[in-house]
Formats: sequence, structure tokens, C-alpha cells
Amino acid sequence: MASTQSLLELLSPYPPGWGGTLLSGAMATLAISGGAFLIGLLIGMVGALGKLSGNRVLKAVLNLYTTTIRAVPELILIVGLYYAGTDGLNHLLHAFDVPPIEVNGFVAAVVVLGFVQGAYATEVLRGAILAIPVGQVEAARAFGMAPFLRFRRVIFPALLPNALPGLANLWMAVTKDSALVAVVGYQELALATRLAGASTKHYFLFFFAAACLYLVISLVSNFLFMLIERRVRRGQPTLA
Repeated sequence: MASTQSLLELLSPYPPGWGGTLLSGAMATLAISGGAFLIGLLIGMVGALGKLSGNRVLKAVLNLYTTTIRAVPELILIVGLYYAGTDGLNHLLHAFDVPPIEVNGFVAAVVVLGFVQGAYATEVLRGAILAIPVGQVEAARAFGMAPFLRFRRVIFPALLPNALPGLANLWMAVTKDSALVAVVGYQELALATRLAGASTKHYFLFFFAAACLYLVISLVSNFLFMLIERRVRRGQPTLA
């Protein structure tokens, strides 16, 4: 009983327990993942439309971007982009006689992960756009819709049902990839777990607790994406 009580005290959200640290890490994981996912969606939409624009130079540049990002492990990209990006920014500032700055760890994590997510989102959204029946787009064009109106009224609503399964997978992936930002020193759930384990020597307890938190995030995310998909697919036939 005493042993069980001491373990529960270690998971308490109040000092000397480490539960509060784990929960703060989980919130940081969600904040990093959410920001990176939104940036990835923005890059992905621009990239998908760019690849389908017919511009050969733009398509070649985007192909290089998506191929390179998807070929290199995320850990190498995160470390490389974080340090190379910081050095490049400070060199640019130095050229204009501006003092160097220290990039905020949270901002760097979101931007780097978002840049990586953008490569995968580009292909997901490009496939979703290609799955739209050509007749729908041609009909909108025949009605004289401007490109932006055509995208808002026809293309975007039609691509959502096709893209959601892939986007849900990308969201799940970024919640796990957020653990990689611990290598640049930003404390999210994975780093908080390692700190708690190293301080108390109860590694299994805290890693099991972290696994449960990741599982909760995944289950809630699955439920929310299911609701969104049900909403965007309303009126469509479903398989029996």
C-alpha cells in the first residue's frame, strides 16, 4: 500500500509530484502540434495548387521540396533546420548591422515541424484535388466563376472528404514527431517525461504515464476527425 501511495504521489500534479510537469508537457505538445499542423496545411495547399498550376519551373521546385523532405529523416531535418535556420537568420541580420537574436524554442519547433508537415500535406491535398470529378470544375468555369470563387465554392468543399483521412494521419504523425523537438532543448511531453524519470529513477512509471497521455490525445483526435468527416460527407452515399 505504501509503495502504491508513493507512486501516486509521484504522479500528483502538485510538488513533489511530477504530474503537473507531464500535463504541462502534454499541453506544449498539443500547442506545437497544432501550430505545425496549421502551417503544414497552408504550405500544403499552396504546394498542391502550385503543382497543379501547369508552371513547369514551380512544379520542379515543389517536387524537389517534397521529395527532399520526405526522403530525409525528421530528426535530421529538425536539428539541421533549427541550427542552420538560426545561423542563417543571424548572418542575414549581421549583414544589415542588426544584433543577433536567439530564436524562441517554441516558435522554432512549430516552424520546423510545419515545414516538414507541408511536404506531406502537399501530396495529400494534391491527391484530393485530383480525385474531384473534372466535370464539377468545368461546370464552375462555364458559369464564369473567378478562380478564387471556384476554389471556395467547388474545389475546397469537394476535396475535404478526400483529404481528411490523410490529414488525420498527418495530425497523428505530428503529435508523435513533436517529441523530436526535445533534441533542441524545448520541453514538451517527451522531454518532461525523461526529466521526471531521471529525477526519480522511476522511468517505467513516467514513460507509461506519458504513453497514456499520448493515447488520450490520439483517441480524442480520432473522435474529432470522425465528427468532422461525418459533417463533410453528409449527403454522400456510404458503404454498407
